[in-house]
Amino acid sequence: MIPFALGQIRYSIPEEMAKGSVVGNIANDLGIELKRLVSGRARVFTSDGSEYVGLDREKGQLLVKQRMDREQLCGDIEACSLSFEVILENPMELYSITIDIQDVNDNSPVFPKNEIDQEISESALSGARFPLGGAIDPDVGLNALQKYILQPTDHFDLSVQSRSGGSKNVEMVLKTPLDRENKEHHYLTLTAVDGGNPQRSGTVKIHITVLDINDNAPVFSQAVYKTSVPENSAIGTLVTTVRATDADEGGNANIQYYFEHTPANIMALFTIDRQSGQISVAGSIDYEKHKQFEIKVMAKDNGGLTGSCEVIIDVTDVNDNVPKLTVMSFTSALPENAALGTVVAMLNVQDLDASDNGKVTCSIDRNSPFKIVRSLSTYYNLVTDSALDREQLPEYNITVTAVDGGTPPLSSRETLTVKISDINDNAPQFEQDTYDVYVNENNSPSLSIFTVNAKDADWGPNARVSYFLEEGALNGASLASYISINSDTGVIYATKSFDYEQLKSFNIKIKAQDGGTPPLSTNATLKIFVQDQNDNSPQILYPVQTSSSAVAEIVPRSADIGYLVTKVVAVDVDSGQNAWLSYKLQKAADRPLFEVGAQNGEIRTVRQVTDKDAVKQKLTVIVEDNGQPSRSATVTVNVAVADSFPEVLSEFTEFTHDKDYNNNLTFFLLLALIVVSILFIFSVIAIISVKIYRWRQRKLFYKSANNLPVIPYYPTMYSDGTLHHTYNYEMCGTTDSRMTDVKPMRPYSQSTLVSLSRPGTVQRQQKQQQAGDADDISPEQKPPNNDWRLQPNQRPGPSGAGPMPEGAGVVAGTGPWPQPPTEAEQLQALMAGANAVNEATATLGPRYNAQYVPDYRQNVYIPGSTATLTANPQQPPQQALPPPQAMAMPPSDAPKAAQTPASKKKSTKKDKK
Repeated sequence: MIPFALGQIRYSIPEEMAKGSVVGNIANDLGIELKRLVSGRARVFTSDGSEYVGLDREKGQLLVKQRMDREQLCGDIEACSLSFEVILENPMELYSITIDIQDVNDNSPVFPKNEIDQEISESALSGARFPLGGAIDPDVGLNALQKYILQPTDHFDLSVQSRSGGSKNVEMVLKTPLDRENKEHHYLTLTAVDGGNPQRSGTVKIHITVLDINDNAPVFSQAVYKTSVPENSAIGTLVTTVRATDADEGGNANIQYYFEHTPANIMALFTIDRQSGQISVAGSIDYEKHKQFEIKVMAKDNGGLTGSCEVIIDVTDVNDNVPKLTVMSFTSALPENAALGTVVAMLNVQDLDASDNGKVTCSIDRNSPFKIVRSLSTYYNLVTDSALDREQLPEYNITVTAVDGGTPPLSSRETLTVKISDINDNAPQFEQDTYDVYVNENNSPSLSIFTVNAKDADWGPNARVSYFLEEGALNGASLASYISINSDTGVIYATKSFDYEQLKSFNIKIKAQDGGTPPLSTNATLKIFVQDQNDNSPQILYPVQTSSSAVAEIVPRSADIGYLVTKVVAVDVDSGQNAWLSYKLQKAADRPLFEVGAQNGEIRTVRQVTDKDAVKQKLTVIVEDNGQPSRSATVTVNVAVADSFPEVLSEFTEFTHDKDYNNNLTFFLLLALIVVSILFIFSVIAIISVKIYRWRQRKLFYKSANNLPVIPYYPTMYSDGTLHHTYNYEMCGTTDSRMTDVKPMRPYSQSTLVSLSRPGTVQRQQKQQQAGDADDISPEQKPPNNDWRLQPNQRPGPSGAGPMPEGAGVVAGTGPWPQPPTEAEQLQALMAGANAVNEATATLGPRYNAQYVPDYRQNVYIPGSTATLTANPQQPPQQALPPPQAMAMPPSDAPKAAQTPASKKKSTKKDKK
């Protein structure tokens, strides 16, 4: 048997304490550790089930749970206390607590009536006494009623006498005889005052009516009547009879009996016959609620004279309460290896009867491995008495019987079911050692992606399985930031949104652990595969779209059907069918001139060009992937259908130049107003420096132009792609950079353009050129070397990616793009080319042909052909300038002066004619 730690303590508190007030700290007073209160699940037990006091386990404090009214709990009993027990488990301990409730002055004296009507005969002599009836104050001690004050006192004095039991008899004493003829009514005030702090009082008005000639009051035979009555007596049972006599005769001797200032609860239990003075039972009397009653009886004659006495009724106990059996603590499941003396249940037995009627004994069935042992006067423990074997009997039904000592005895029973549990000898088992989990990318956080389940062959808590993630890291972050698991259900959640392009798969380990002691566990591996979704739109590599770009692809009017205009190149970073791209034109005309290859993005002519076709053609190409739903991107391709540069210029120059001219003019005017005074001196210095610099560099221009390197060009952020067609331009520069004119020339594959210059410029160039230089310059540009042409199987695919899946209907490119240059190399080459153009323009004048600027693009589609140009280090460099003979020719197309709006309209009409 496990020993119990016993203790007893008493506290004293005032009544009416607020809810939550601290009664005392049992942890300090009884020497109990706070963690023991928590682990032992300490709680408060009261026999009557009341909950006036609660226990805060965390602080070890007793707290007031509901307001305690001493008058309600103990009535007029001065010593009021509340007893209960504090119970702890594992091991079980019991402490007895008693709280003395101190009275506070929370009740004022109260008279039964607001006004007392008193009739006094005029023949009353000095010293005559008239009972007034005292006030009722539920408080006790000093807070109870202490004194009475009567005002005015011209005819009456106040006499207060103490009675047995602590009550007071209040009488009004006549000082001087009354004269009805002089004053028939007298009005007095009686005040009752208690001894509390602050002091409380109550008042009653006394109305005295003076009567004639009745000078004898009724007198009882006894001042105090004592009797007893058994509880549960039938209604109408005679308790006692009181009797009073009156020395008067006639109507003044006719006496009637009344209860004087009796509380309502006593009036509900007893009644008195007004004529005979018999007191009878009128309600159900319970010994457990009231053990004694004190009743004041008043006798009054017809003359208004009264007398009073006190009746004390004692209640005797009857065995009418069955023993109450309460299970305080119960362990419904025991392991089969439980030690002898293990406490299975703690029982509390209460019987509200007194003496032998309240003495209770407990017993259980004999043929069981348990026994019942008394721990305190009203507590019993059910403990193991022999070894338990689950294989023989896994469950026991134990009946506890409580019998009191009354005649006849009363009893009660409580049946306890005890199950014998197995020990923890089985680990949880997963259905599989490895699970494959598939989750779509861009999933919402907290999405349930899988559920694992493990089973344990044990019973009870040993079979309760919890799931945990094994610690680990992925890409420098904890696995918990990617995956979480519900420890109870095994549901696996994604804690973040996955991106297939960054994370395609990873492995995690999950542990299943049972609730046994010590716990057993097993592991399983989850292989999580992220599935691609169509979450990326196609990226346009070529043509590059900019807000200021007005470059157009030129198609000659003589172009044949199938003429290659340009090629749209796009990629998609998704995988699988989400990356398969298709091309189509948006809002094709009734008789479209162009079509785009659905798989390769090549824009070709579908018919011959007619005179009705507009010079400026704007094509919008939609690139869609094969995802569900599909994503798309659009690119705008400007196409000029013309055989001569002026046609193109009339369509595109007005749009590009006039708008920029007005915007730039406003900007430069504002800028000039602010900085003109500062820049004047620097402008003079800069002009002189530029003149000297041009004079020195003029002779070096041609050689420096020939030595410019060929620079490969790549679209931003991509290593491959199909680039623009190559065209030659003739640039006419003026002192106003906003009016610079650019004239497109024919491609290399059709004819060779000769740069023309003014006569003066040609003469200067002839003097500067040497005979050796003339031999190196040919009248025409050489045709492209055949080594520059790529084989069909080396051409880039439609999206710059790998081969298309089978069934796509397109032969994808297999050759990789050349290794791109570094940013430093590209910047150095671009700066060199730009410097060469500026120097050539300054030297040769505005007729310098921009076609001699080296081509920085690596892969070039030749219009009207399926060939692709590429850089060949073995090819000799092309001549930068035409021979002197070509330069001496008169200009065929001289630059025109800036046109006014009127001249533009005239020229337009002439062109149409």
